[in-house]
Amino acid sequence: MKDVVIVFARAPRLGAVKRRLAREIGARAALRFHVATLTRLIRGLAADRQYRTLLAITPDRAALRLPAPVTRMPQGRGNLGLRMHRAFWRFPHCRVVLIGSDIPDAGPDDVRAAFRALGGAPAVFGPAADGGYWLVGLAPSRPARPFASVRWSTEHALADTLANFAGRRVAMMRTLHDVDTAADLVRLRAQEDDR
Repeated sequence: MKDVVIVFARAPRLGAVKRRLAREIGARAALRFHVATLTRLIRGLAADRQYRTLLAITPDRAALRLPAPVTRMPQGRGNLGLRMHRAFWRFPHCRVVLIGSDIPDAGPDDVRAAFRALGGAPAVFGPAADGGYWLVGLAPSRPARPFASVRWSTEHALADTLANFAGRRVAMMRTLHDVDTAADLVRLRAQEDDR
């Protein structure tokens, strides 16, 4: 079966995305940032035919014009761990990489690297600088409850998840920064200027 990439995202709605960032730069600017980051990621992933790309959007029935031809799937109800669990278990016999939509530096090269890592380990994580993670990939031999007892949206999210993989090999990707504050946005723009 073909490898699967699932982009996890909030539907682009004014006031519903990047709320911490919006408090500092305004809801419209935060929405523009979210749309631009999501669009760039989906276009890049959809262009690669080595894997199947899906978009898991919340809320499930949100109206959305997609920037590239990708299939939508619902995230469903529950906390982030429950929604991620359901997404992975829709594809029990495939290698699946789930990637967040709010890490501007993440892209198709990272997804290809994650699938390479899954060739030697049953799990791969892309750590975020804040203690969470921007990518998780699982091979078909996955723990029954990989996202149980995780303190989501805290600096403990990655460590808590890794505890569910005790005794299993886990590969780690590069550490990336998400953009939650105006200072994060300034840092991102300075990096882009340096390139």
